Amino acid sequence: MNYKTKLENHIKMAAVKNPRIDHIKEIISIMPETPGVYQYFDEDGEIIYVGKAKNLKRRVASYFNKVHDSVRTNRLVRKIYTLKYIVVNTEQEALNLENNMIKAHQPRYNVLLKDDKTYPYICIKNEAYPRVFMTRKVVKDGSSYFGPYTNVKMVYALLEMFRQIYRVRTCKLNLAPPAIQKGKYKVCLQYHIKNCKGPCESLVDEEEYDKDIKEIKEILRGHTSDVLDFMMNEMVVLSEKLKFEQAQEIKEKYLMIDNYQTKTCIVQPLINNVDVYSYMEDENSIYVNYFHVIRGAIIQAYTFEYKRRMDEPKEEILSLAIEEMYERFKSTAKEYIVPFDPDYKKEGITYSVPQRGDKKKLLDLSDKNLKQFIIDKLKHAEKLNPEQRSTRILTRLKSDLQLHDLPLHIECFDNSNIQGTNPVAACVVFKNAKPSKRDYRHFNIKTVEGPDDFASMYEIVGRRYRRLLEEDQPLPQLIVIDGGKGQLHAATDALKDLDLYGRIPIIGIAKRLEEIYFPEDSIPLYLDKNSESLKLIQQLRDEAHRFGITFHRNKRSKGQIASELDAIKGVGEATKTALLKKFKSVKRIKEATIDQLIEVVGASKANIIREGLIKK
Repeated sequence: MNYKTKLENHIKMAAVKNPRIDHIKEIISIMPETPGVYQYFDEDGEIIYVGKAKNLKRRVASYFNKVHDSVRTNRLVRKIYTLKYIVVNTEQEALNLENNMIKAHQPRYNVLLKDDKTYPYICIKNEAYPRVFMTRKVVKDGSSYFGPYTNVKMVYALLEMFRQIYRVRTCKLNLAPPAIQKGKYKVCLQYHIKNCKGPCESLVDEEEYDKDIKEIKEILRGHTSDVLDFMMNEMVVLSEKLKFEQAQEIKEKYLMIDNYQTKTCIVQPLINNVDVYSYMEDENSIYVNYFHVIRGAIIQAYTFEYKRRMDEPKEEILSLAIEEMYERFKSTAKEYIVPFDPDYKKEGITYSVPQRGDKKKLLDLSDKNLKQFIIDKLKHAEKLNPEQRSTRILTRLKSDLQLHDLPLHIECFDNSNIQGTNPVAACVVFKNAKPSKRDYRHFNIKTVEGPDDFASMYEIVGRRYRRLLEEDQPLPQLIVIDGGKGQLHAATDALKDLDLYGRIPIIGIAKRLEEIYFPEDSIPLYLDKNSESLKLIQQLRDEAHRFGITFHRNKRSKGQIASELDAIKGVGEATKTALLKKFKSVKRIKEATIDQLIEVVGASKANIIREGLIKK
């Protein structure tokens, strides 16, 4: 009897004897089949979950009439002691109410909006001769706020453009008419360098200044084309009246705004007043990115992160995120570009899941921003805690390979022999996903004649762990073998002979397709080529190969030197050492003149070496 069958039988028995279930089923029996919001309470009367439903009775009953695939959902059901519900008229009202109740109560099993990032806004202050500046605080004082902006550089660029084109003031003076009429203020340096029009001395008409502010608001709303059309008409009128200097000033403004519009336009201006949503998730969090597009330009961007509490369907989370962003930004868009259809669709809105074209380009750009947000978040966390990256990679590896323990200590083995000569092997050690070079080991193959990778692997794995057992040294949490089924089988036999098989997980990685083999399993595991787990295993394999090849080359080189110089009668260790110290290699000794050899070893031995190497 499997786990699920046992659990189903247990629930059936509990339903008969458990007054908690009887109480809940009694409430369900009288629930209406209308839209609404339901609340689950635990034993202490705390709200632990809030949900919405098109059909309250059917949705709530579904929690209690079957065993769920999700462990988290089964855990929630076991915690429910009673429930309440609120009936509403439409699905839209249910979605709004659910969103508000989750924010108010933050139930334990609901996704939780994690909004700890304060993005900047551009504020147009509610005052005489308004200032335009960046702020991270929204104050309800009648001022206009535009944003939030995820790119601070964009905010500074916009503010600089407004100063150049409209010369708005930057000072914090109270420029109410009575204060100006009393002559309290004098123009400052900003006026003299032509960054301000001097409202403090009434050098600019308030109506003219407000007209500039109105144009700034239109640009920030994304209605740049309307501003450009207005400016073009104004230039024509001024030219007809022969006011060429004023027309030239407007032309300069026009060109700067047109340049800004060209740079910010991502797709064709025909795509107007559209919201774009992209969605990604990992084990613990859900991320939704939002763009608001006006005339092909992105004028608003924001990323939400939700902390996952249960295995909610992505369609449901996307619905909740769309409602959250609609409430926050008061969007007037009539089309939503989405990666998939949400659980609930708002009335009067067109939903598009594009496969190609400009709309797909916008969706891909939103995805790109979302990936960058996640990367930045990980980098920031790793900067604060350098060990976090290692822990994350090892946790992923543990999950991918279905290990019992976190593989903090991993060892990898590789054989090296070229054309059957000088067979050697290498063992590299990684601790906390990083090379521990002081623990690396070389092996000369002792018991195997000729090139036999399987027998060599059996020997070195046996020698390595026999020694660790004898010296009472810690054993690794994972062994990686560079090779396919044959090498893995040989290494597994060595572990069995030491009674370590089953105590230490072991895998093999084949070079051809990077497939992962497990003992006694003919079907390999294929990890994603971009996964951090596979990259760590590849790094282990490549490091073992590099370390083994280096040892093998050194051994071959020494063997070659020994065979050529040691074969010459009368050349001892001291002479050989002196020659190699001077000439570095046998090749250079051969190329040396007799005088150069005499300089190192004397005339007698120089002649012996010369004749011996020539014969060789």
